This record gives sequence, C-alpha cells and structure tokens, in this order.
Amino acid sequence: MAKTKTAFFCQNCGTQYAKWVGQCGSCKEWNTIVEEVIQKEEKVSWKSSSQPSTKVAKPLRVNEISTDKEIRLNTFDLEFNRVLGGGLVPGSLTLLGGEPGVGKSTLMLQIALKLPYKTLYVSGEESQKQIKMRADRIHPNSETCFILTETKTQNIFRQIEATEPDIVVIDSIQTLHTDYIESTAGSISQIKECTAELIKFAKETNTPVILIGHITKDGTIAGPKILEHMVDTVLQFEGDRNYVYRILRSLKNRFGSTSELGIYEMQGSGLREVNNPSEILISKNDEGLSGTSIASTVEGMRPLMIEIQALVSTAVYGTPQRSSTGYNAKRLNMLLAVLEKRAGFKLAAKDVFLNITGGISVDDPAIDLAVIAAILSSNEDIPIEKGVCFAAEVGLAGEIRPVQRIDQRILEAQKLGFSTIYVSKNNKITLKNTQIRIQLAARIEDVANSLFS
Repeated sequence: MAKTKTAFFCQNCGTQYAKWVGQCGSCKEWNTIVEEVIQKEEKVSWKSSSQPSTKVAKPLRVNEISTDKEIRLNTFDLEFNRVLGGGLVPGSLTLLGGEPGVGKSTLMLQIALKLPYKTLYVSGEESQKQIKMRADRIHPNSETCFILTETKTQNIFRQIEATEPDIVVIDSIQTLHTDYIESTAGSISQIKECTAELIKFAKETNTPVILIGHITKDGTIAGPKILEHMVDTVLQFEGDRNYVYRILRSLKNRFGSTSELGIYEMQGSGLREVNNPSEILISKNDEGLSGTSIASTVEGMRPLMIEIQALVSTAVYGTPQRSSTGYNAKRLNMLLAVLEKRAGFKLAAKDVFLNITGGISVDDPAIDLAVIAAILSSNEDIPIEKGVCFAAEVGLAGEIRPVQRIDQRILEAQKLGFSTIYVSKNNKITLKNTQIRIQLAARIEDVANSLFS
C-alpha cells in the first residue's frame, strides 16, 4: 500500500508548507495552517469507467492553428451575455463569486431555467424541494433544466454521463469533495482537485461549466488563489443590502473584455435585467437641490449617467472630515486641494461628504468635473440648473482635461434629455448638429463662474 502523502496549507491564501507554522508568511494570518492529505490513491479519468483517455495532444505550427471565432452559447440574458463578451464559450469554466444572500444562486437558476439547452443544475447547499419553490417564482415551466443534489464529484460525473447536458452549473464549488483527497469539503486541496476534475471534463467534452463560489470576509473568493488562475472567467456579483440593485462585473475573462458591467434589479419573481442603468442611478427630483450634479461615465462599452451628491458644512471639531461613498477618497482630497490652491475656494476648515447614488462604485476620472461642481454647489448653496451634466477630468493645475469616447458620452446625455454638457475644450468632438449644447471649458474657474455667477 502506498504511503499517504500530507502537506500543510493556509486556509486563507492557499500557500503550501512542508511543516506546521504559526503564521502564514504570505498573507500574515495566524493559526490558519492545517494539515491535509494530498493524495489517497491513483487517479483515473473523470469518467466512471477506469479506461484511461487515449487522446494525446500534438504540437501544431502557428500558421496551422485555426483562428476562427469561437461559437458562443446564448444565455438569453442580455446583461450576462454582455459581461461574458457575447455568451458562454463551449468548454469554458466560469467562476461566479459574491456575498452571501446577494443572489448568485437565483441568477444562475434563473438562467438555467430560461435556457433552451439541456442544463444540469447541481446543488450541494439546497434540497430539490427548496430549489423547486424558488423555480416556481422565477420561471415555473422548464423542460430542459435538471436538478441534482449531490456533493461527490464521482456521483456527479456518473449523472452527467447519463444525462449528457449542454451546460453544467455547480452550486457551489466549496461543497464538492472527491474520493481522491482525504480532507473535508471546502479545504484547499479539495477545491483544487474538484476544480481540476471539472476542467478536464469541460475540455474533453466541450461543455461549459459555471461554478458558484463563496467569498471570504476580505471579499476575495474562498479557496486558493490558484482557483482563479485555473478557470477561464471570474465574475463578481455585487450588491448592497440596502438597495435592490445588483451589479455583475468581470474580474478575468479569457474570451472578452473585463470592463463590462451588468445591472439587475432584485424582485420577488427573480432578477430583472436593467437595460437602461441611468434610470436607477439618477433620482427623479423635480426641485432644484444644491450639492447635486450629473456625470457621464463609461463602463466597458456602456455609457452611464450617474448622480453625484456632495455636502459641505462647517467642521464641528478641529480636524475637518473627508468621507466618500463609491468614490476614491484620495482623489477627493486631491480635488479639494486643487479647489483650494488653484481656484481660491476656502474648504480647508469644512467637512466634505460625497456620495454616488445607486450604490455603485466609479473610478472613471471623467467624473472629476461633476464632483467639483457638486462640492461648489453645496458650498455656495446654489443648485445647478436642471439639464446640465459634466464629462471631464481635472488636473492638478486646475485645467480641464479631455477624456476618451466623448462622443458616446454626449449622445447618452442627449438621449436622456439633458440640455447642456460641460467638456474640455481640448476634446476632439466629431458630432455635428447635436441637440445638446456643448459647453467647452479650459479651467475650473470658468466652470464655476458659468454655473454660479
């Protein structure tokens, strides 16, 4: 009998050690090193039969490799397709992570129920009755979705051979375990081995597999970091408990862009696709309120109009507070310093609070001018005229800098009924005969005088 091999792994970051240590040298966490059995017996193929695979990879010349565009499977969900880059690629592995209760299982079950392809939904967390109750609320009639409650990979592959599905959904990867590893489900070695078996199955059968993954208290996907390297696509499903909106982002995508964004609205009947995100990111206030401005930003290929709120008040304590939600706090401090130094606004002794409505986070520098406009509006207690929006970056010298894809931003503002947009005079605008008035600006003093004179 072969000797059992063991190793020590960090449960937080997955680093392997030859012996036990108190503190992980990689992530600096204490008491996270545990011993796990690496291998119990000789592995066989993912198939239930013990016949080894006879397929052997052969090297090809570069000019012999086909460059035809891969055929994608339509998920019949516009937001999910957009983030993936057009649909699921056959043989790919997609990992979906998110906070507990954000709606990962609901999203994947909703997609599985709507697909016309044969889909196997494997759940290791819920019973078939629980999933059926949720399915009745989302899409009660589906003849192509099969539900399996199982956590052992060998049994799952046995059912896959019998069912022959076109798409496999695993909920979740942390609940699976294989006979080839003697450790508990969710451990580092179990996650790596189960994922490796699923990758082999996906590549050999050309079947796309979607994995749902848990996340740690730090917001990273639970398990070893190598898990994100093994899969083809990593998606993050974000949401605030105080909002009904959910945001789907791509952190890694071997078959598409990582800057696309999908937005959903959580309802009792499932997740509704939001095709016009500006409708949820801009409040419907008819009265003019000071400290509010509208910015035109771009996420991936999609232009968005977002609302920025600012509150400037006299500091009660000696040190003024600087707080921001959904915006980089260091960039806020930089813009306040520019206003103080270049434009002469005395904000050093005042509290400044900034919020991007809708519960989203934006790092596009093109919203700088809108942030400054909201701060000055609150400081002067003068509302910005209705129908005015902004799309420009602000430099350290107080100059208004041009931003990319300005034509797209202007057209989005025009489509939503805005009458004026402030942009940099150095932007090359190719649009002609626009209904929206394009206000060119060179410095922040020009914008301040135009808005509040």
